[in-house]
Amino acid sequence: MSLLANPSHLPGSAAPRLLERNRICEQFFAREARPLAQICRAMSERFLAGGRLLAFGRGPYSTDAQHVSVEFVHPVIVGKRALPALDLSAAFGPWLQAILRPEDIAMGFAPPQGDPEVAAALSHAHAAGALTLALPGAEGDYRCDPPTHDPFIHQEAIEILYHTLWETVHVFLERREQGLDTGDAGFLYPFLGREKQDTGELIEEVAGSILMKVADDALLRARLAEEMPGEIWNVSTAIAGRLARGGKLILFGNGGSATDANDWAMDCVLPPDGFRPVPAVSLSMEPANITAVANDVGSDLIFLRQLIAQARPEDVAIGISTSGGSRNIIMALEEARKRELLTVALLGYDGGEIRRRGLADHTLVVPCDYIPRIQEVQASLYHVIRENLQTIGQVHA
Repeated sequence: MSLLANPSHLPGSAAPRLLERNRICEQFFAREARPLAQICRAMSERFLAGGRLLAFGRGPYSTDAQHVSVEFVHPVIVGKRALPALDLSAAFGPWLQAILRPEDIAMGFAPPQGDPEVAAALSHAHAAGALTLALPGAEGDYRCDPPTHDPFIHQEAIEILYHTLWETVHVFLERREQGLDTGDAGFLYPFLGREKQDTGELIEEVAGSILMKVADDALLRARLAEEMPGEIWNVSTAIAGRLARGGKLILFGNGGSATDANDWAMDCVLPPDGFRPVPAVSLSMEPANITAVANDVGSDLIFLRQLIAQARPEDVAIGISTSGGSRNIIMALEEARKRELLTVALLGYDGGEIRRRGLADHTLVVPCDYIPRIQEVQASLYHVIRENLQTIGQVHA
């Protein structure tokens, strides 16, 4: 197959594909911003009543449940309240039956066409009195239609959605009339003061702020569409070369970046219809190994130790870090280079120590200093790379 037979995946095609994401996300959030602000108010009331966020999905969508759980439990902004959240994806039906309480929040993730098992679990949760969010789905206290039937872009839009949920729930929690004073939220929402505010006005302000976040993502993607298409293609072809030699992707990251590593690995081995599987593993998907190494020899070695066991010279080591300075990512990339693996880093800020020291053969940097926006645009980048691997694989088939 010639590349010319598929012009949408030529080397420079990353630019239009990134810009297409902007159009879809802007349309989606134009209709969803106000309903999202309203459901965040309802979620804050559930948290204040002692409720928990119970998230779940299957396959790649289980990584969204992982991501939303870590965002609520371990906020990226120092001083924000840790909120109770759990990822129940491993066995969400029985788990809901066992632990669900009426004050809880159930959040189900699904592909664009929906997931009957997720829908059934949400129906059970609703009948038990829980607040329900269907992402997407036909029924729920909050539900949405898929922003697109493209599974990768759909998942990227949903990631923006649940990041704004986390950010916005804190706005309502920090209103003084609800009895909480956990710190100034001015960093996220300059309009939020200490005096009481009219609920209707706050809803409109929050909806506007959600649209601003989508616009921030659009600016970042537009910048990468202008500056990075060639490097995205070069990364893709370098990875494809290792795969052609019998190699695999070895992915790793911390926190939200761990869930992105897991998602990228799942997108490889459990791809959308029409895609070929690609061999990949995520070192972030190994809790027993991670906790054993962290407990016995320290968290700096959680990926290094696994890499030593798993790596072969034809493999690709891919580190995902918003800061570019995570010690355990740095050590794993250093070891990967000693073992002659191809090294790739997906970074934020200015690329940090990883970029300054040249620890990766290829670095893709999202030039932003706010973690949710970095992660949202990093998802666009690795999905485009995954699409490129499909095209290159067809060329060489």
